[in-house]
Amino acid sequence: MLRVRGLVRRYGEHEVLSGLDLEVAPGEAVALVGPNGSGKSTVLRCVTGVDRPTSGTVELAGEPLDERSPSVRAALAVVMDDLDFFPDLSVVEHLDLFAKAHRVPDADVLVDDVLHEVGLIAQSGQLPGTLSSGQRRRLALASAFVRPRRLLVLDEPEQRLDAEGLSWLAGRLQRDKVEGLAILMASHDAGLVEHVADRSVRLG
Repeated sequence: MLRVRGLVRRYGEHEVLSGLDLEVAPGEAVALVGPNGSGKSTVLRCVTGVDRPTSGTVELAGEPLDERSPSVRAALAVVMDDLDFFPDLSVVEHLDLFAKAHRVPDADVLVDDVLHEVGLIAQSGQLPGTLSSGQRRRLALASAFVRPRRLLVLDEPEQRLDAEGLSWLAGRLQRDKVEGLAILMASHDAGLVEHVADRSVRLG
């Protein structure tokens, strides 16, 4: 599903990534692990098209990854730490927009199911700015779960989740793998990595 070859990213004279090779198959989860500053988030930004590699290639389902491509937008779901929400849309309106923009069948039913699953049904009418940090993280994850995806990219999804939330997330990602979803995540949580990842790639 995802193939990265010879990925290099330099910022000026500083080389963050030096020739990384990486593959993620359908139904497989790969975790990027390592200390802060080792390049985990840089890999994810290059994979998702947020950042441009200095050299190397990124392919999604055998084609060069171009985030402007409709097929890539339909296949790639991303949860990064800096996800922006629409400030004037409520939680449910935000998820409705994501689902309907991707022409999800029975979008209203799916949104309702996901709201229950992430524990935000009571907050469904609130604006994102009124949510706690943990609730915003759940909304970010819900935004990925209400849309089609073949590859899910997660940057430290455990951030600001409590123990119950971590247990739910591990179970959800395991179910997604069974359904054939490919997952690439950066994580500092050893328990989440152990429960979800088939392989780990250490950076730094």
